[in-house]
Parts: sequence; structure tokens; C-alpha cells
Amino acid sequence: MIEEKFLNPLRIIYSRMENQQAGRLNWVITGSLGMALQGMELAVHDIDLQTDKEGAYEIERRFSEYVVKPVRYLPSERIRSHFGALAIGGVKVEIMGDLQQRLDDQTWEEPVKVELHKLWVGIDGMQIPVLSLEHEYRAYFLMGRIKKAEMLRQESGWKSNMRYYIV
Repeated sequence: MIEEKFLNPLRIIYSRMENQQAGRLNWVITGSLGMALQGMELAVHDIDLQTDKEGAYEIERRFSEYVVKPVRYLPSERIRSHFGALAIGGVKVEIMGDLQQRLDDQTWEEPVKVELHKLWVGIDGMQIPVLSLEHEYRAYFLMGRIKKAEMLRQESGWKSNMRYYIV
């Protein structure tokens, strides 16, 4: 079950992201909240939004009053993206645009195209886009987070009672 302290910010995010007048963005919830929305029982600590480069800067614009870390290109040794952070209702919300991981051969994978791995999950009257557990498994495996990847693989026996579908 997802705590109310995460549902309130999720409602705000959903309403601004799905606002037809503002234009739709290609985005998903990823990380622990995305996994919990798909039925995994694990602790949620923050909200992770994944999108493309343009989407990251648009999210920053739409949520300007919540920005605690402006979006900027942020490369590291293993991961690079257009990264920023918000604080909504006391909850940290991380924004990642055009996320890439360095592969074992030291090349960079193509930026993640979230639309290829997007599922929709119904909660509290909202249809929330999330990254599939299969994609999360691959991402955690590439990051070397084998224990988390194995947990995702085991969960991917895909719960028959879940309400999601591929877009």
C-alpha cells in the first residue's frame, strides 16, 4: 500500500502532467514508487520522474514553485541525464531526462525512450504511467544493483490482479 504522503504529491503531478491545455508530456514514474504502483511491497522514499530532455525542462517549468534543484545536464561515471529535483508536500521528486547508462564496454546506451517501456496503472481515479518491471530489472542490472535486479526478476511473475496495460 502506498502511503498518503506520496499520493498527495502524485495527485499534483498527475493533474499538471495530464493537463491537456499545457500539452501532454512523455513521462513515467520510475524507481520505488513505480514498482509499488505495480504491486511490489517495498519502502517508497521519493518520487522519480523519467522523461526525455525537453520533458525534463518542461516539468521544471510546470512545477517552478517546487524546484529545489534546477534541471541541468549531470554526467557521472556510470549515469548521465538532465537532472533536477522538486519538493512537493515535503516529498522529494527527482526529474531525469534522457537518462543513459554506461555499458561494460564503456560506451553509452541510447537515452531511454520511456514510451517503449510504459505501462499504465490505475490508482485513486488516476491512470499513472510507470516503467515496466522488466525495464526496471534491466536498468538495475546494468547499474550493478544485482540484489534489486533479482528482486525485480522474481516479482516479474506478473501479478494477475494488477490493472495495467502496455501503451
